[in-house]
Amino acid sequence: VFGQSAKNKHPKNQGKTNQAYHKKVKPKGLKMKEREPVDSSSKSQSILMQVMDKGRFQKLTATLSLSAGQSIELRCKGSNVTWSYPSYLDTFKDSRLSIKQLDRYGQLILTNSTAADTGEYSCWLQLCSANKCRKDETKTGSTYIFFTDKEELFVPTPSYFEIVYLNPDRPAVIPCRVTNPSAKVTLHREFPAEEIETDETNIIYDAKKGFVYQHPTSDHKGIVYCKAESQGAPQISIKYHLLYVEVPRGPPSATIVASPSRAKVSDGVHVACTVLGEPDVDVNFSWQYPGQELERPVIIQNFWRLINRGTGHTTRISKSVLVIEDFEARDAGNYICIAQNLQGATTVATRVELN
Repeated sequence: VFGQSAKNKHPKNQGKTNQAYHKKVKPKGLKMKEREPVDSSSKSQSILMQVMDKGRFQKLTATLSLSAGQSIELRCKGSNVTWSYPSYLDTFKDSRLSIKQLDRYGQLILTNSTAADTGEYSCWLQLCSANKCRKDETKTGSTYIFFTDKEELFVPTPSYFEIVYLNPDRPAVIPCRVTNPSAKVTLHREFPAEEIETDETNIIYDAKKGFVYQHPTSDHKGIVYCKAESQGAPQISIKYHLLYVEVPRGPPSATIVASPSRAKVSDGVHVACTVLGEPDVDVNFSWQYPGQELERPVIIQNFWRLINRGTGHTTRISKSVLVIEDFEARDAGNYICIAQNLQGATTVATRVELN
């Protein structure tokens, strides 16, 4: 501790002299204890600290609670620090947030905090060589900060209504996060009006995430909302529309159709590539066609929409349409569509003949 004098490890002996202290002792084959090897990959070192008043520092634990309106300064030791924080601060280019890299540490300052600033704040060192950088997994720091506000028990969101997709193969989150970790939060169905029981097994509540459905089923679909109480009148969250997804996760399931498949010179031709998939999974399309190298003019239109199967199941239809307005002989041949999502790619093809 700073400010205290160090204690003398060998205090002066008073009175009797300790004879054993000066006696030479013959070693008796003392075995040195072998030091166990340290797995540096599994040992991580927290580099995140909070700057307190009067120049003091405090290492941060997994969570921190501050009152909305307070400012906070975080520091991460290192000469090449990267930060992560609630994404909306970037979205709105908030001037309250300042990030700087100094010689020995990275600095994050957030002033005039609000309930909306509640979230995860983390940092890590970057190891760079030959224009490539990677995260140093052994030197990181993270904390979840609650900016408590009795007028805003729920973390504010930009919308008043949100869609949550229920996939049978992974947990679903109703993101009604709170600004006060001690608030009592319950989940409610709008119709029929009832509280949904949380059994801490299939449905659990996490103040950092919201309510988590561990194994979603079609029975969970519908409109729900959250209610929070903390020393005052209860507050209601926005509403969440839970839609059940029937299409399993995987590479796109694509089909391709040409209309017409036999065309005359100067005809118009449409080639449509269609994918049925999960509502929240984006699909990217690319094309290969006969007139591509010749730079033949084509129009490519991409769009998608959600369809309800009528049983509470929701599917996303993604479509790419290649249009030739003035067909020529050199446009005849194979039209190839490549549809790709995060799980993989699917290639489908059709042929357009000259009539």
